[in-house]
Amino acid sequence: MNGYENLFKHIRRFTELSSEKEQLLISKLKYKKIPKKDLVLQEFEVCNACYFVMSGCMRFYRNTKDGFEQILQFAIPEWWISDYQSFETLKPSEYNIQAVQDTEVLILQRSDYEQLFRDVPELNVYFRLMMQKAYTASLKKIELILCESAEDRYSHFVNAFPGFVQNIPQYMLASFLGFTPQFLSMLRAKKDL
Repeated sequence: MNGYENLFKHIRRFTELSSEKEQLLISKLKYKKIPKKDLVLQEFEVCNACYFVMSGCMRFYRNTKDGFEQILQFAIPEWWISDYQSFETLKPSEYNIQAVQDTEVLILQRSDYEQLFRDVPELNVYFRLMMQKAYTASLKKIELILCESAEDRYSHFVNAFPGFVQNIPQYMLASFLGFTPQFLSMLRAKKDL
């Protein structure tokens, strides 16, 4: 199945597009392979695109004042990723978006975004539902960090995304879950006993 078909399969879970509207969307998307560790957004740049992950993994992170990287989001196949604040306001981003693995994406440029919403109103429905899902996931992450122990956060994530945990560097998983790599090593050793 090609990347466009993966996207349309994903869209069909939420709304229907006619073949003409699918072709219009295809005409606005750009395919790109992003090598592991390459950035598609660097802090202080304006974010001008949304990325639909076809294969691989991306991370959305910030460099902290004390020199650490704080990962706020991962994007795996069939997920969208962008700095929506920078995308909407045209202000420089405080974040980076980087390929964790060799990754294939479909890129929707900001310059085509609004026009597509006018020409394909079904995409308004689709992206609204994607934003709702992203918002819900963000709230769940905040809840886990504020209300659950580090061990429970780790267990929850491992149970929810077992294959994913095996495919990303452990220091990134630790950053995402809000603890140090050393603490993660201790948790994993404890689980293996």
